[in-house]
Amino acid sequence: MRTSLLLPLAWGLSLAALPAQTPPPSTAPAPDFGPNVFIFDPSMDPADIKAKCDQVYSKEESNQFGRERYAFLFKPGTYKNTLNIGFYTQFYGLGKSPDDVTIDGEIRSDAKWMQGNGTCNFWRGIENLSIAPAKNEMWAVSQAAPLRRVHIKGGISLFDPFEGPINWTSGGYMADCKIDGDIIPGSQQQWFTRNTEWGAWKGGVWNMEFLGVVNSPAGSWPEQPFTTIEKTPVIREKPFLTIDAAGNYSVFAPAFKKDSAGYGWEGDQPGASIPLDQFYIAHPESDTAATLNAALAQGKNLLLTPGIYTLDEPVKVTRPNTIVLGIGMPTLFPQKGTSALEVADVSGVEIACILFDAGPVSSPVLLQMGEPGSSQSHADNPSLIADIFCRVGGAAVGVAKTCVIINSNDVIGDHAWLWRADHGEGAGWDLNKSTNGLIVNGNNVTYYGLFVEHFQEYQTLWNGENGRDYFYQSELPYDPPTQADWQHGGVRGWASYKVADNVKNHEAWGQGIYCVFSQENIYEDNAVEAPNAPGVKFHHIVTFRLGGASDNSGINSVIDGTGAASTKKEAKQEALEYPAS
Repeated sequence: MRTSLLLPLAWGLSLAALPAQTPPPSTAPAPDFGPNVFIFDPSMDPADIKAKCDQVYSKEESNQFGRERYAFLFKPGTYKNTLNIGFYTQFYGLGKSPDDVTIDGEIRSDAKWMQGNGTCNFWRGIENLSIAPAKNEMWAVSQAAPLRRVHIKGGISLFDPFEGPINWTSGGYMADCKIDGDIIPGSQQQWFTRNTEWGAWKGGVWNMEFLGVVNSPAGSWPEQPFTTIEKTPVIREKPFLTIDAAGNYSVFAPAFKKDSAGYGWEGDQPGASIPLDQFYIAHPESDTAATLNAALAQGKNLLLTPGIYTLDEPVKVTRPNTIVLGIGMPTLFPQKGTSALEVADVSGVEIACILFDAGPVSSPVLLQMGEPGSSQSHADNPSLIADIFCRVGGAAVGVAKTCVIINSNDVIGDHAWLWRADHGEGAGWDLNKSTNGLIVNGNNVTYYGLFVEHFQEYQTLWNGENGRDYFYQSELPYDPPTQADWQHGGVRGWASYKVADNVKNHEAWGQGIYCVFSQENIYEDNAVEAPNAPGVKFHHIVTFRLGGASDNSGINSVIDGTGAASTKKEAKQEALEYPAS
C-alpha cells in the first residue's frame, strides 16, 4: 500500500503530537497519488508542514540532475509558513481560485547553493495559490520554473540579492497572476509575462515581454528592453487540480478564449470541471507505456504523479479533448529509440507539465503533435501544450534528433524550455547529439514563452504558415569543435530561428539570441533567417555575445545580414523591425 498522503503517521509523528483541531469536512476517500505527493490541510501544525517541506528541500536544493520528484498540495485555507522550494518540486493550491489557499509567509526560491547565481535554478513551480509575504516574495529562477495562477499579496523579486560574487538569473515565465505590489527583476536577463496584473514593473536587462498585462511598464524598445502587447490573441489556460468541501477531487480545464488581458480567475471562470474518476492516476514505479495506452484506449485522461516513467514504446493520444496532466515534474524517459508521446491530429488535446528526457538510443522526436501531413483545422478547439520541458543529456547520456514537432494546425504552445545540455552527464558535441529543439509544420500555430538552447543545427525551424511567436530566448551551442563542424552550404553556423523560405506569413515579437563559444574562430552568420516577404515580420530582436574562448567568435548579423555583429565580449546589437518599414 502506498503512503500517498502527508498524514501524521506517514512521517513518524504520534497522534498525541497533533493539535486538537477539527479538520474540514471530507467524506470522500483520498486518491492514491503515490509516495511523493503530500497533502496538507489548514488544521495541521505549521511546524509539521514546514518540517516535511524542509526535509524535501534538503534533498532538492542543489539536486540539479536527481531522480526524485515531489508535489505539495494545499487544501483551501490559510497556512502560516515560510517554505523553500528546490529542484523537481511544485506547490499547488487545491481551490477553484488562488485566493482559496493563502500561504501567510513565503515560498522562496533562492540561489544560495550557487552563492547567489540563479542561472541553474530550473524545474520547479508554484500554481493556484496566494502568498502574503511580509515584504517581497523571492523567485530567483531561470528556465522551466513557471508561476501560474498565483496571487502575491505584496511584491516579488526575480533574483536573489545574495552578497556574493554574482547574483544573476536568466529567463522566466509568469501567467494568469496578480501581484499587488511591485516586480523587481534585478539581474533577471529576460522574462515573459502573460495575462497578469501588478502594481509596477521596475527595471530590465535585455529582453522583457508583456502580453495582455495590466500596468505594463512605461518605456519602449530599445531605450528600455520592453515589448508590450495589449492583448493575448488566443489562449486556454493550463488545467489544474481542485478539491471540493466533501473531499472530491477534479481537474478544472479553463475555456478557450480570445483577445484577453489581465488574470482570469476572479468570479465564475468559464471551463469544464472533470471528476478525477475520469482520469487514470499513473505511478512511475508500476506504470508502463502499455498500461498508459490501455487507459487512454478506455477513454481515460491521464494524471501523471511525480517520478520518472521509463518507456519502451510511445504513449499515444488518439481521442479529442484528452488531458494529460503532470504534477510534480513527472518525466517521460524513452529507452528504445521511440518518441515519448504522440498525439493524433485531433482537437482540444491538452498536454501540461511534463519533463521529457532523451534516452540512450536516439529518438526521432520526444513529443509529436499530429502526424506528418496533418491538415485538419482545429481553430474552434485548438490543442494546448503548456509547461513542456525537454532535455537531451545532463541527467544522463541522452540522444534525440528533435525535441518537439508540431504537425497539427492551430496548436497553442504556452511555455517551453527545450534544452540540449551544456553541462552535466553526457554533455559533449559527439555525445548528446540533437539537431533541432522545435519544428513547426502546422499552420496557425502560436507560441508564448519559447526557450530553446544549444541544439546543433536550427534551434527552431518554422515551416508552417501564419505562425506567431511571442517571446523567444535562445543560446547557441557552446561546443562546436571547429567552424567546419558547424556550417552548411557556405553559411557559417546555423540560425537560431529559421522561417522556411517558402513561408508567406509569420510574425514574432521579442527575441533574444546569445552566444558563448568555447573554441576560437566560431561564427554564426545570421541569428535569424526568414524570407523577405510582406507578411513576414519581426519586432525587437536582440543578440548578445556573452563571452567565450576569445573575441575571434560571435554572431555576424541579427537577421539575414541586417543588424551589426555581436563579436565583442558583451557587445549587444538590436534590430527593431524587419523588414524595415
